[in-house]
Amino acid sequence: MAIEAVVFDIGMVLLNWDPQGVYDRAIGAARRKALFDAVDLWAMNESVDLGVNFHEAVRAKAAEHPDWHDEIMLWETLWIEMVSPPINLTARLLRALKARGVPVYSLTNFGAQTIRIAEENYPALREFDRRFVSGELRMVKPSPEIFAHVEAETGHPPGALLFTDDNANNIEAARRRGWNVHRFEHARGLADRLVTEGLLSRKEAAP
Repeated sequence: MAIEAVVFDIGMVLLNWDPQGVYDRAIGAARRKALFDAVDLWAMNESVDLGVNFHEAVRAKAAEHPDWHDEIMLWETLWIEMVSPPINLTARLLRALKARGVPVYSLTNFGAQTIRIAEENYPALREFDRRFVSGELRMVKPSPEIFAHVEAETGHPPGALLFTDDNANNIEAARRRGWNVHRFEHARGLADRLVTEGLLSRKEAAP
């Protein structure tokens, strides 16, 4: 079956994702390690991916841990730095596909509030034909339900979709549904895959 559409993850595909690096620069590596050992910020972030309000989640976590209140609040005030810089070649590939008339979608574990912040700062995120955001849908990758939702909403059969994501579990979940998959390691590798599939020419995929 020919590929009809390309589905992009966002974190580590179109945008960087480095909370620890941001904290290291803000408070130092040793204090960051102590914070992350004492407070489960990853679970907080996962709750946002599932639909909890981003601002409320951070403020509630800060209230739970008064000794770390100011440091936890940096997750809100410095959040945009955590998704910087953008991965520009991936954005260029997205635009080249659109110019070719290939539908492009996002499928991402992201908060309902944070996706809007990201879109305000990175115009490429506003260029998808349709977005599928876990915090808005209240289901996350790698659950089969979110992949089934994309199929139903776009009308593309699984074999007509090419999905790129950096997370092996998400890639495997899509593969089990019959999607074509590309494990994202760097944008150059994705460019090569799009050329191999005949979705872009070598010139269109060039940096």
